[in-house]
Amino acid sequence: MHPNTPQYAERLTAPRAWWALVAIAGLTSGLIVMPLGVLAMLIGLVVGAAAGAAGLSTYGSAQIRVVGDALVAGDARIPLSALGAAEPLDAEETVAWRSHKADPRAFMLLRSYIPTAVRVEVTDPADPTPYLYLSTRDPERLAAALSPVREG
Repeated sequence: MHPNTPQYAERLTAPRAWWALVAIAGLTSGLIVMPLGVLAMLIGLVVGAAAGAAGLSTYGSAQIRVVGDALVAGDARIPLSALGAAEPLDAEETVAWRSHKADPRAFMLLRSYIPTAVRVEVTDPADPTPYLYLSTRDPERLAAALSPVREG
């Protein structure tokens, strides 16, 4: 396998139903500027819908990838050598680790619309981050992609 070929790749896209919010943002923007005329209303509709689409697309563009010797989670790039055990979390444990069990020092790539996650220990003594919390639709597969870290 080529070192730049991802062993795991997932995009944390927003649910399809959320795209209805884009239409609502466009309609709301159009209604707000409607007293200024029909042209202003149409411009408001387009600008509001475009802004809503850009915001939702950006929010849903977060990615988790295991590539070569690194875990890429959102904007973070963590060397696999700095990671320990990866624990897949079911829906109940996911809620617990993002609420009452959460450590404020943890790195969290959290998407509330994804019901499962993986918790990965950080073993680098120079890093104050105790663990990574990564929302994922396939926690077992992500944990398996990180398992060579534990065995290596």
